[in-house]
Parts: sequence; C-alpha cells; structure tokens
Amino acid sequence: MILVKSVNLSTVIGPTSRIPDNLLPEFAFAGKSNVGKSSLINSLMNRKSYARVSQKPGKTQTINYYSVNEAFLLVDLPGYGYAKAGEQAQTAWSQLIERYLNTSGQLRQVFLLADVRREVADNDRMMLDWIRTAGFEPVIIATKMDKLKRSEVKGRIEALRRGFALRDEERMIPFSARTGTGRDQILEEIEKQL
Repeated sequence: MILVKSVNLSTVIGPTSRIPDNLLPEFAFAGKSNVGKSSLINSLMNRKSYARVSQKPGKTQTINYYSVNEAFLLVDLPGYGYAKAGEQAQTAWSQLIERYLNTSGQLRQVFLLADVRREVADNDRMMLDWIRTAGFEPVIIATKMDKLKRSEVKGRIEALRRGFALRDEERMIPFSARTGTGRDQILEEIEKQL
C-alpha cells in the first residue's frame, strides 16, 4: 500500500498553457463540477484541504498536478457540466481537458467520478466513451457514499452501473471522503500501474 510521505502542488495549467512533459506517471480525476474530485484527492494525499474544496460548483478551473512522494502525480481536472459558468468558460474548460487527455505522455489512468445519488448524464457517458476509446480501462468512483442510507447503497450502485452501461469486468469503487471508504482501493489501483 502506498504510504504518503510528501505532497506538493507541482504545476497549475490554465486554458492557454502548454501541457507539461512530465516524467512521473499521472493519474487523472474527471467528473462533473461538485462531484468531489478535490475532496477525493485530499483524502488520497492524507491532507484536509490541500486541493481547494468548495460548496460552489466550478471552483477548479485549471488542471492541478499534485506530486506525491515525488513518485507520481494526481491530476485534478476542471469539472464539466456547470451550466452557470457560461458557454465561453465551459468551452475553454472542455478544450483544456480534451487537450490534456489527448497529449499527456504519462497518463496511466483516468478515474471518472460520479455522485452516487444522481443519474448518469450524457456528458458523463461521453467522458466514459473517451476513456474507453483512448485505450484506458475505466474505473468509476461512486462518490458521496456517506450521503446514502445503508438500505439505498446496493440499488444506487446498480443504477450507476446501468446508467454507464458498464461491462461486468469494468470496476466501480464506492467512495466517501468523510469516512475514507474506498480510499485504499483507489490507492491500490494507482499502485498497480507504478
């Protein structure tokens, strides 16, 4: 299991920046605005608020690279689907995400986050299609598990699997930043590819 000893925000990329040629393996986290990407990254890094977390959607507007143990990078992508951001901002974010996904030479895995309480939307399915088309094995992270009653868990996980039309072999990891559920499984997925 990965023991996190050091963390550092190594690079921040905006819409006009060049995607860096990193030497370390990269693990990217994609998903809708306010799905919990920054909270998940904080949990993986064992930090409370290193990646900026907000109640307002659309807070992460850049690609943020976090170096862990100087051995690999966790990459926090801007959220998609935030309607109040305006069309121009949404287009800039989507082009930035697409450019990153198409040009990063060290990208090992894209984790796709989905709020377990919500229905899967078209933009979520589009992101999953991109992950598959790019040759990555999708790993869906069902976030905000602590918001469900125990009796709701199985049904909501099954609804997410159906919504994404996941194949039997495609993985879904239930996750809660509050309780730490799923944290070790995500770190194991990363460790397999180091």
